Amino acid sequence: MKSKKIFALTMACMMGIGAFAGCAKKKDAITNFTMFACMPGKEINDGNKIQEEIAKLTGVRVKESWLTGQTAAEAVGSIVAGGDLPDFIDGGDGSDALYEAGCLVAWDDYLAKPEYSNLKELYTDKEWELFRKADGKIYWANVFNNTYGESKATGHNDEAFWIQVRVLEWANYPKIETLDEYFDLLERYYAENKENADGTKIIPYTCLCEDWRYFCIENAPQFLDGYPNDGSVIVNLTDYDKPTIVDYNTTPTAKKYFAKLNEVYNKGLMDPDFAIQTYDEYMAKLSSGAILGMCDQWWDFAFTVNPNLQASGYDLLGYNYVPLGLTIEKGMTNHWHTYGDTLNSASGCAVTTSCKDPDKAFTFLNRILEQDILNLRFWGIEGEDYLVDENGLFYRTQEMRDNWADSAFTASHVCSYSYMPQWGGTSRDGKNAMSPGEQTSEFFATLADPLVKCFEAYGYTTYGDFLGSPVEEMGFWFPMYSYSNNMSTNTDGGVAWTKMGECKHQWLPTVVMAADFDSAWNDYMDAYKACKPEDFLAEMQTELDRRVELGKSA
Repeated sequence: MKSKKIFALTMACMMGIGAFAGCAKKKDAITNFTMFACMPGKEINDGNKIQEEIAKLTGVRVKESWLTGQTAAEAVGSIVAGGDLPDFIDGGDGSDALYEAGCLVAWDDYLAKPEYSNLKELYTDKEWELFRKADGKIYWANVFNNTYGESKATGHNDEAFWIQVRVLEWANYPKIETLDEYFDLLERYYAENKENADGTKIIPYTCLCEDWRYFCIENAPQFLDGYPNDGSVIVNLTDYDKPTIVDYNTTPTAKKYFAKLNEVYNKGLMDPDFAIQTYDEYMAKLSSGAILGMCDQWWDFAFTVNPNLQASGYDLLGYNYVPLGLTIEKGMTNHWHTYGDTLNSASGCAVTTSCKDPDKAFTFLNRILEQDILNLRFWGIEGEDYLVDENGLFYRTQEMRDNWADSAFTASHVCSYSYMPQWGGTSRDGKNAMSPGEQTSEFFATLADPLVKCFEAYGYTTYGDFLGSPVEEMGFWFPMYSYSNNMSTNTDGGVAWTKMGECKHQWLPTVVMAADFDSAWNDYMDAYKACKPEDFLAEMQTELDRRVELGKSA
């Protein structure tokens, strides 16, 4: 971890002297707030055109900064220790530390007032209860997966086994349903294609094991058994009224999955550096077109990799990825793609106690949910960034699309305030999608030809179609990771959870690379059992029971 002094200096350099002060400039009557999001991101230029348009309408300009070189917990720890709080923050996995340190302003009084009705509308009363902390108050709101009106979703923002479209084209677009079929296809393709056209060596499969992103290797067994992403556990619905917690780390499917990775590794089909590569190295490999497949969340790679592929012209070679909804056996129903909104109450946008004008901060959060601001954030300026046809539908020219794919243009022009309250779904006009990526015509217009051919070959119109998951409403408890993400070592379950994570970080790469898989697996299971996972599972069951009862209440 960086020292407090180094971190404070870094933040000061990034954000400018006095950036966290939240003071108003008398010159233009605009209040300058700051925000720190505990996720990697790209800063925009001072004088950004759309940011200035939003400032004129709201009286607020927000200087955003992003996570660099630290985990969320480390960054939050440094901020809390140094007392150098921004006005807004999304603490990610460090959110509970902000709450426990008394660094956040409660939302309750604002949500009770009609002038903040846009914020209140984000969730139902029952859903807001999931955000309530031990002191009985609400301190943040997750800003993602909120659908206004009808869903317009075209993407799959979640986890999957991904595969380059050129591999599917080579195989004449087969239906791939199981883990075995997936790796068989990668192996057959690789047998005939060892290098890309530019001489880059092809790697059939890779995993990411670094830090918190080790979910890329760790949690596939829950999906392969057909369950949705509760993150840390399986919720067994044999008795729907009394669901039970199951540990996916010890199921027969877990052993089969890691045995398959071990087989793939020992065949030389897996990235030899998977266990030690950094996130940046991983992203560079994906951006080079070298990797045929991997298991990951879309949000973890696509927003960087896809523009890089486009900038290099590699998207025209079929290096983009589509998701596959794999199961361990053929014929199983999978839930890789969940329809409807996923409420992750573990973190979100918050206002800190250092904010000099919290009333104005909450007014701003409420105001940016108005349609005129949402249009600016995600579509841009009418006439410059999008046009409106005779039926009132928004569309872009190719030049406009190219502009929004250009990093220099977006830095000077685009301001989405991406970690602040927002809506997906249908615009309040009842016609348009809230964002271009969910407007069907714009979605396909931005896809490279190999991707379009892949969609057409399967008869799909969205990324979600590739998964083949049923359209089902998840239980009110979903997802359980919104609880486990904030567990601490203050409880026996939290201690076990921490030890389990450390154990899996150590053992899973070892198991995959072992010369004798069965022996390594048994040693891993012994180490895992010593972590007392039963304490963690018991705490998760208690929380599941609480959520089930809350879901039944009026």
